[in-house]
Amino acid sequence: MLSRRGFLRQSFAFSALAGFTSLPSLAKRPSHKPNAAATQLLMVGDWGYEDFAAQSRVAGAMQQYVREHSLTTDALLMLGDNWYGKLPGGVASERWKTQFEDMYPKSAFNCPAYAIAGNHDYQKMPESKVAAELEYARKGGTRWTMPSLWYRFDFPATNPLMTVIALDSNMPHPAGQQAKGANFTLTPEQQAEQLTWLEAELKKPRTTPFLVVMGHHPIFSNGPHGDHPILTRDWEPLLREHKVHMYLAGHDHDMQHLEFDGHPTSFVLSGGGGADLYTLKIDEAQRGPYAAKVYGFSHLEVTREKMTLRHMDETGKLIHAFDKMQDGSMKVV
Repeated sequence: MLSRRGFLRQSFAFSALAGFTSLPSLAKRPSHKPNAAATQLLMVGDWGYEDFAAQSRVAGAMQQYVREHSLTTDALLMLGDNWYGKLPGGVASERWKTQFEDMYPKSAFNCPAYAIAGNHDYQKMPESKVAAELEYARKGGTRWTMPSLWYRFDFPATNPLMTVIALDSNMPHPAGQQAKGANFTLTPEQQAEQLTWLEAELKKPRTTPFLVVMGHHPIFSNGPHGDHPILTRDWEPLLREHKVHMYLAGHDHDMQHLEFDGHPTSFVLSGGGGADLYTLKIDEAQRGPYAAKVYGFSHLEVTREKMTLRHMDETGKLIHAFDKMQDGSMKVV
């Protein structure tokens, strides 16, 4: 097992990782069909773009996917950057209907949509979009679920299989808050409060087989934003210590799955929900097992024995999948 120093040296140097150089090509992998009897969650990040042509294609693929496989979606995970640009009227904006309620219709997704804030949600143009997102959840009559900036839930409610910790990854800028109209963030006081809360939540006993953490910003990324210095300092050691099974993120507009030798956590990035795509800076052959510049969504399937994560492209085609076991082991399928 790598030492802490060795692990960070490995990740920041973007060196090749053991165990992922001989994976079978996608073309040679068998078809991996969903298990309709399992608990089903679909996730999408970086979706609320003002030009929503790509968002429409991804959302359509999500609907087609659940129909074709006769899946009952138990939850949506909205991984941040829910609203780019202006949100006229805040909680009363028409965009809530066109780009959320109708885009991901209740007829296909009759389930809660657990949301977290991304950096574009913190833009005040001029209203605070984060405040509108919290208020929209409070008003009722919607699947949008965002009780606070950070929160915890066990899922499903009956006989839960996973504990999910939803975080706000918008860390304060080193030089302080930026001018109005740019990206605002958590305050330093909120940052400290959330970290204390996270440490306490991770220490609590749980009866669920799996532990998942989600935040908009990736801790590690092969995309242009790269690895996050604050999250690698503050969050990564906690994920390792408490053997978190999966960390879910968006922010880079692509689809990724990163593994690190000796680390219990699988790092998943699903940022292809509709915003313009980013060009990867690190190839999956160097750090993987998967990274691609592609629109799409992700499907998390959970049973008591394992979690299966599938990346799907904007046509509904399977592009990557892996199983995560209770003991932290992982297998690309």
